Amino acid sequence: MITIIDYGLGNIQAFVNVYRRLHIPVAVAQTAAQLDGATKLILPGVGAFDHAVQRLDASGMRPTLEEMVLEHKVPVLGVCVGMQILANRSDEGSMPGLGWVPGCVRSFKSVPGLTELALPHMGWNDVSPAEGSALFKGFENEARFYFLHSFFFECEEARHSEATSSYGLAFSCAVRAGNVYGAQFHPEKSHHFGVGLLKNFAEL
Repeated sequence: MITIIDYGLGNIQAFVNVYRRLHIPVAVAQTAAQLDGATKLILPGVGAFDHAVQRLDASGMRPTLEEMVLEHKVPVLGVCVGMQILANRSDEGSMPGLGWVPGCVRSFKSVPGLTELALPHMGWNDVSPAEGSALFKGFENEARFYFLHSFFFECEEARHSEATSSYGLAFSCAVRAGNVYGAQFHPEKSHHFGVGLLKNFAEL
C-alpha cells in the first residue's frame, strides 16, 4: 500500500489522485496507527525546513516512521521540503533534519557568484538521472519536471545523487540512500513525467 504522510504540509490530494488514476492502492496517514500496512511511503512538504520538522514531530508519526524506514527498510520518497528534511541540516533553519540521507541543504545565494540569482527557481527544468536509476526508468534521456525552491540538497557523498539539474550550478535534484529517496521537484505537478516517476516508485 502506498501511504501518503499527511502532517499538514504538501498537496496530499494530488498524489492520491495520481495513484487512483493508475489504479494503484493508496492511503493517507495522519496518525502513527494509520501507517500500519504501508509498503511504500511518500513524505511531501512545502514551506520552511524548521516548520516541516516541527510539524512532523507534532504529528506523532516520526518515531514510527523512523522504525519503518531505518529498521524495516520501507521505501520512502521525500518531495520538495519533504526531500530537504531528509538531510542532516539546512541553511534555512537551526533544527536538525532526519539525517536519512547524509548531506545539508544550502541556499543558492550561499554559493560564490550566485548572490544575484533570481529566486525561487520556479518552472520546468531538465533532469539528468544517474545511470540505472529505477526511479527514472523509461525516461532516462528525456526528463523534465516542475520546480519551486530556493534551497538545494548537497550530498555528502556523490553516490547518493540520483539525478541532477542546473540552475546557476549543477545540483542534486533527486537523492537516494538505500531505501530512502528524495525529489526536489514536484512529480505531482509534472504531468506524464511525474506520473511515470510515481509509478516507478510504486513498483520498486
